[in-house]
Formats: sequence, C-alpha cells, structure tokens
Amino acid sequence: MARNPVLLISFFIAVAISILFLSHYFIYFSLAHFFALTGRRKLVLGVILFLLPASFIAASILARRMDNPAGRAIYFGSALWLGVGLTLVVAFALAWAALGAARLAALRPPLAVLGMSATALALMYAAYGVWNARHPRVQHLTVKIKNLPPAWQGKTVVQISDVHLGHILGASFLQSLVEESNAQKREAVFITGDLFDGADGRLEQLVAPLDSLVAPRGVYFITGNHETYLGVERALAALEKTKVKILNDEMLTLDGLEIIGIAYPQRGENKDLAEVAKRLGHDPERPSILLYHSPAQTERAKAAGINLQLAGHTHYGQIFPFQFVTWRVFGKYYRGLHVEGDYTLYTSSGAGTWGPAMRTGNRPEIAVINLQIASAE
Repeated sequence: MARNPVLLISFFIAVAISILFLSHYFIYFSLAHFFALTGRRKLVLGVILFLLPASFIAASILARRMDNPAGRAIYFGSALWLGVGLTLVVAFALAWAALGAARLAALRPPLAVLGMSATALALMYAAYGVWNARHPRVQHLTVKIKNLPPAWQGKTVVQISDVHLGHILGASFLQSLVEESNAQKREAVFITGDLFDGADGRLEQLVAPLDSLVAPRGVYFITGNHETYLGVERALAALEKTKVKILNDEMLTLDGLEIIGIAYPQRGENKDLAEVAKRLGHDPERPSILLYHSPAQTERAKAAGINLQLAGHTHYGQIFPFQFVTWRVFGKYYRGLHVEGDYTLYTSSGAGTWGPAMRTGNRPEIAVINLQIASAE
C-alpha cells in the first residue's frame, strides 16, 4: 500500500510536538517536586512551561514573516530555551536516578540540594554550549587517495559544512569562517550543503563574505536539505552573485582529480549516487572526490570507485544526547573519518547550528584535509 506523504509528515509533526510538551511537563514535575512548590508558585511555573514550547513554534513562524532584529531576537531566545530545556531534562533525569539510588541505600538526601545541583549543572553546561557554538575549531586530517596526481600530492583542501546562515548566524559568523579558511594553505574549498537556514530575505548579504575566500583551484558548493526547505532556486540565485562555483549534479576535472558535486534530492526525488556519478562521466580508475551533503549510500559510492566522499548533515548530534539519534540513523558514519580500502568518507560535525545556538558534547569545525597519494601494496 502506498504511503500518503502528507499523513506521514503530519504524524511526525504530531510526535515531535508531543515529545516537546511531555519534556516540559517532566521539567515542571521535577522542579515542583525537588523545590516543594505549591499553590500559586506551582501554577505560575506550569503556565510558563506550557507557554515555552508553544513560543518556539510561534517564533519560527514569526521570524519568517518579520525578518528584523526584533523577530530574530525572539527566535534566538525561544530556540535557545529548547537547548536549555533539553539540558534540564538530562540533568533532572540524573537527579531522579541519584534520588532513587540514595533511597535504595536508605539515605534521605535533601530534595532542594538535588534540585539546585541539577539546575546549576544544566545551566553551566548550556552556557558552555552557547560559547562552544560560536568558536569552531580547525580539524586537521590526512587522506590518502589512490593514483593522486602529482599536482595534488601534499596539497590541502578545506571543507565547510552546515553553517546555517539565517535568523541567528549571519554574515559576521561566515566572515570568521572565511578568515580561518584563508589562514590555511588551501588549494580548494568545498561547501557541503546547509549553508542557509530559514531566512527569507538578505540572502545576498549573508553570503557576501564568500567573495573573500582565497582558493587557487576554486570554491565549490552543493545543496543540502535546508536549501530545499528554503527554495533551491533562491539559494542558488544568491550564490551566483559570488565567486562560488555551484555543482548541481556536475563533475569537473582539476589537474587529473575528479570533483563530483551531487545536489541534495528535492521532495519526492530519489538519487542513486553511483548512477549519477556514472552519468556525469566518472571514471573509477581516476582519483575522485564526491561532495554529497549526507553520509549516505556509502556502499554505492564505494562500489562506484569514489576515493573520498565529503559529507555533513548530522552536526554530530549538536546537543547531547542527540548523538545517539544520529548514530542510530547513520550508523558508524554519523561522524568523523572512515577509511575502507580505497574509499574514504569524512562526515564533518559542521560549523554552525540549527535551532538552539548551542553545541554540547561536540565541537563545531571546519575541516582542513591534506591529500596524500596512497602507496601501492
């Protein structure tokens, strides 16, 4: 039986909203229990924690209709609360576990102390997450490629992924990434999708810093899923006014190295990476780099003779404990470097944030990849 996509989307939205409100009920119940709240204080807390999840839904709609500092500030605050709220859920789960263990040991710890400890822990961890999100690191790695041409041996490329320019991160954040990239000895820069987030206007202003990127062999971009949400045509129209070369299911050969850029599928579209690469003229005997936003179809890419696949998309979970969700969806490929024979995949944790401007349990990054020739065995 064919699945109705509208019903599926409605189901997932309903599940997400239910989880959102249930998590806030858990925070409400925990705060009321550990701090012995009663009467009016308990009622006020309940009202606030009912309105907070609804505020994010409202702010997401408002930010698209009111693209100005006030709208962005409201969106920033409501989105940030989601990250803080998730951190509070984890902290109070630990507090309940500690309380249960103490009672099994016939101990009676002060509930207020447990509550204050959980709250303080969550707020400090969230504050670190906000700082961490604004300070991407440079991740250096080396990748060996079979038959790498002499012109590329020992050369470096930069991967920038998942910047999410929009309501929170703007041109100044992108400028900092450009400056960091320019500080590296790079031959080319690859932007592997989700450059944009949900901003309806100002797209040309947001991407203007890309013209400051310096790369002798060029700057290349492929779309991610968020470009499809925003509107691929609008995203590409903004980028066409910059020096960036858009690879929309295209391949080019630079000094003997194939650069294959495959766009993220739009709604209702399916893509077989191996078939698209073959249609574009990919030769399995030639060294190649595949740019595709998601760390997917790895076996197909490997079978097609791809040497290096660069991906992003997962954010390495962005906020703890979502690492376990991305691991469940993408398996071992959800983060980092994977070398399997002549095939290598690197999944970047990304430079920006989606939703809450927080990163806990991981670091944002730009990847600096040194290319070396694989020795014959």
